[in-house]
Amino acid sequence: MQLDLTDEVKLALAAALKRTITQDRYPLSLRIQTLQAILDKLEPPPAVTGEPRPSSKPGDRPRAALAAMKRRRRG
Repeated sequence: MQLDLTDEVKLALAAALKRTITQDRYPLSLRIQTLQAILDKLEPPPAVTGEPRPSSKPGDRPRAALAAMKRRRRG
């Protein structure tokens, strides 16, 4: 079933869906998942780019946090 909606009506419908989805008390409910699927058809989510994330060494962050904690203990 194809709906013939004007751009203005699509924008209004998408805004109403976004408002309903964000204000709902139960964001993981079936009702909200259905509304999100409808919104995704009206406004497809942006495509994921293939840009790699900057790599970091696995131990960098914990060491920095540990060093900061030690400095705080000393004074």
